[in-house]
Amino acid sequence: MTDPQDKNPQNQQGSTRIVAGEATKPKRAVGLKIGVAAALLALIGGGAAVASAVNSGTPAATQETATSGNPAAELKLGYFGNVTHAPALVGIKKGFLADALGSTKLSTQVFNAGPAAIEALNAGAIDATYIGPNPAINSFVKSQGQSVNIIAGAAAGGAQLVVKPEISSAADLKGKTLASPQLGGTQDVALRAWLSSQGYKTNVDGSGDVAINPTENAQTLKLFQDGKLDGAWLPEPWASRLVLQAGAKVLVDEKDLWDGSLSGKPGEFPTTILIVNQKFAADHPDTVKALLKGHVKSIEWLNSASAAEKATVINAALKEAAGAELKADVFDRSLKNIVFTVDPLAGTYQKLLADGVTAGTTKQADISGIFDLRALNSVSGEKTSAAGLGKE
Repeated sequence: MTDPQDKNPQNQQGSTRIVAGEATKPKRAVGLKIGVAAALLALIGGGAAVASAVNSGTPAATQETATSGNPAAELKLGYFGNVTHAPALVGIKKGFLADALGSTKLSTQVFNAGPAAIEALNAGAIDATYIGPNPAINSFVKSQGQSVNIIAGAAAGGAQLVVKPEISSAADLKGKTLASPQLGGTQDVALRAWLSSQGYKTNVDGSGDVAINPTENAQTLKLFQDGKLDGAWLPEPWASRLVLQAGAKVLVDEKDLWDGSLSGKPGEFPTTILIVNQKFAADHPDTVKALLKGHVKSIEWLNSASAAEKATVINAALKEAAGAELKADVFDRSLKNIVFTVDPLAGTYQKLLADGVTAGTTKQADISGIFDLRALNSVSGEKTSAAGLGKE
């Protein structure tokens, strides 16, 4: 099988594949140094600059535009070529999103990891994106609450730390080299926070007791196969690919770290959510509501379709977004680890913020207002909670 991200995809009209860190190589694995000072500054600094770029210096709540309330001519949507982004893959492939948007043109861009998608969102290159929670939190924090809102959940679960077979415990990781998809991404933060809980110190420049090298997912697979990485904290299908195709074993299944005390749902943690640029949402609330209608339909389909139907549709979408389909065993293992839900599990976000602070990729801040679930609750007819962190 050809790796879904080993070759360039066949781009569709209105679709562009953007891969963060395409040229990135692990520092210790190949002896190259990667400059991360600028990346870290982009992650945890410059809040005023981001707010200005997103909203021209004016809070979204107080902006008045001539087009307010009108459907947008175009919605530019980001997502990743991962099974954890199946609601986007299905929504695009089956036409749920385009149909719901009606006369609004849907354009899509594919990313490898969250920080790159956030950068595009804040620059106006996209209007909304499927993404992990930590980059969304970081954007909200550094813009002082003016950049994005979380408008729905998409997927829970589906992330694991997989390692070489000879590694049997956290104690064996000292001096080892691990990978994550991108500095400041959700799996990167989870890895750094977990290592801290095990008594290890890590630094964003890759130094410390354990080296963490942010690496594009397909490169992580190849480097692990070549023996140049000791493990990686990855979303699906990449965790399954390393296990089934490269001989890795699971050291930590992230679901075991979430006991349900924060969300009421043991074993569930937010992996993929749907966010929107606040100014776009203020200008085009009907378009955001339409996007959510398509999103809800995608989730409903994923939770009712047969295994064969899901394999056919998601694999076809992966081929278009990332270059190739997944083997059946990888697909099946990946899907078993994921729950598709519109609930963003808002009760977990204070811990996610704290983990980002521990990881050194964000600052402690008040994230009240990060959620706006009013349109979701209107569309779904349910009462999804914002856990006191926004509107519902």
